Amino acid sequence: MRTTVQVPEENARPLNPPQQQVARPGKRRQLMTAPKTQAEKSTKRKKIIITVVMVVVVLAIVAVAAFFIKQLIESKYYFCSKSVKFIPLEKACDGKEDCSGAEDESACVTKFGVNSTFPLRLMTTRNVLQIFRPDENKWKSVCADSFTQQHAETACQQLGYSAKPTFSAVQVGILPTDLKMSFCTVGSSKPQTFQSTVSDLKVCSQGAVVALTCSAECGLSRNQDRIVGGQDAIIENWPWQVSLQSVGQHTCGGSLVSPHWVVTAAHCFNGEGKKALIRWKVVSGNTYLGSAGASSVDKIIVHKYYISGRNDYDIAMIRLQSPITVGESRRPVCLPPQDLGLKGGDSLVVTGWGHLTEKGNVSPKLQKAQIPLIDKAQCSSPTVYGASLTPRMICAGYLTGGVDACQGDSGGPLVYSYGRWMLVGVVSWGLGCARQDRPGVYTNMDQMLDWVHSVMQEYQ
Repeated sequence: MRTTVQVPEENARPLNPPQQQVARPGKRRQLMTAPKTQAEKSTKRKKIIITVVMVVVVLAIVAVAAFFIKQLIESKYYFCSKSVKFIPLEKACDGKEDCSGAEDESACVTKFGVNSTFPLRLMTTRNVLQIFRPDENKWKSVCADSFTQQHAETACQQLGYSAKPTFSAVQVGILPTDLKMSFCTVGSSKPQTFQSTVSDLKVCSQGAVVALTCSAECGLSRNQDRIVGGQDAIIENWPWQVSLQSVGQHTCGGSLVSPHWVVTAAHCFNGEGKKALIRWKVVSGNTYLGSAGASSVDKIIVHKYYISGRNDYDIAMIRLQSPITVGESRRPVCLPPQDLGLKGGDSLVVTGWGHLTEKGNVSPKLQKAQIPLIDKAQCSSPTVYGASLTPRMICAGYLTGGVDACQGDSGGPLVYSYGRWMLVGVVSWGLGCARQDRPGVYTNMDQMLDWVHSVMQEYQ
């Protein structure tokens, strides 16, 4: 018997049928683009860089133009902020009210005189602290008994500058006679003023008095070793030297004596056009003359007894709006103690950017000159300056001429080194520059310390 085999029908259905695609709105196939070449990328980067550079250059040009326009305006006009108007700069500080509220007459050079003896002082190279007792009209040395760091800080703040003050004891037996005649001691309570807790003593129980140093940072320079006949110098060696600039022009020198204060000469502000504070900037920290590092001026105080033409009491002080940051190129010089004991022939140093020759040009780079102190009797002789010399003046230089301060050095420092550099004089006047028998004359800081401390206390 034959059997019949059934052949299955061919099935066209695939084993793995694809899923039916349902079109979704919003889905589009991205067009394929050729990748950018390296050259195209480089060109794009160059365009961006050029655009950025052009923007920076334009902004720089605008900033520079604005700076010079501002300088030009400030050199010619004073802006009255209350009445919103400009007046010629010469009308500021001329004694007439040209702005509403007398605004133009308020920010001006002021005069200040001392009516009483400043109650504290440091004496001789040992820095012996003394207190003035007005009821006895007598100075008394402060005994080391019960003296603390708090007393040191209070005394130094009263003297005008306190930066890590230090003190030590000095045996009475080695002191000059005038420092061991009268004594006083301090109380234990925290004083408002140093002299408020003082009581008199006949002798110091420890046999010692206080030697006080108000600043651990003044008078230091990297080198511990218009000037005519001078040498190039760098600011790091004379970091207290500053340039006083009137409407952008170097006019005088000056000396930092604290982060807030500069000592200079009163004659730098002669003339009505130089009375407005807005004219002035103090530039510090530069070896070469320039405007970098300029500080704005808050006050200018001239000695009350200074009279133009007489040269006596030729001293002024400038208070900065913001304190300088003390560093290698900006550092105060030390104020000297009274009765430092300088004598003729002692070596001093004067610095500045003044004229290199009489009627010459200012020096673009800081200059220094080492010169000797001239004996007072010799400098006041008829063949030198005669009766023109007062107790507020000292002479330094060579009677043979050749080395001297000159125009543009005015107000700058004359310093002496005794462990630290101390400001002993301020460049004041002289007949010509570096002439024979016409040495430089300087304001005598020993006679001006009472006024300097009073100014710093009055305007602190």
